[in-house]
Amino acid sequence: MVNKFPKQKKIILFDGVCNLCNSSINYVIDKDVDDEFRFLALQSDLGKELQNYLGITSKTLDSIILFIPDEAYYIKSTAAIKIMSRFSGAWKLISIFNIIPTVIRDYIYDIVAKNRYKWYGKQQECRIPTPELKSKFLS
Repeated sequence: MVNKFPKQKKIILFDGVCNLCNSSINYVIDKDVDDEFRFLALQSDLGKELQNYLGITSKTLDSIILFIPDEAYYIKSTAAIKIMSRFSGAWKLISIFNIIPTVIRDYIYDIVAKNRYKWYGKQQECRIPTPELKSKFLS
């Protein structure tokens, strides 16, 4: 299962129908100057297969997942902080939020996740990347 993923890339699983999530992925793509990340919709067959492999239940579907092959995976606020801390500039300071207990960070994360469709809207289907970005999306 794990050999389906490039080992030198970090995989971000995201809600492919969520407007907030898609905007966030676009932002990560823009900031990913070192080409570290690959993207996979939670709803895709491969996304479901990876979640099953990791032992993540569908209850976590409200979460972003950062999977680093042969290392670990992270969910919710921890995943978001790890992703953003890879950006340059002031984003490096985002790691300071790790001093806040995970339970508190994830509580806030869960509020946003629970309301994301109401606040930001929902698409009918997962995004289709442009030809230039297609190699960054796994399927």
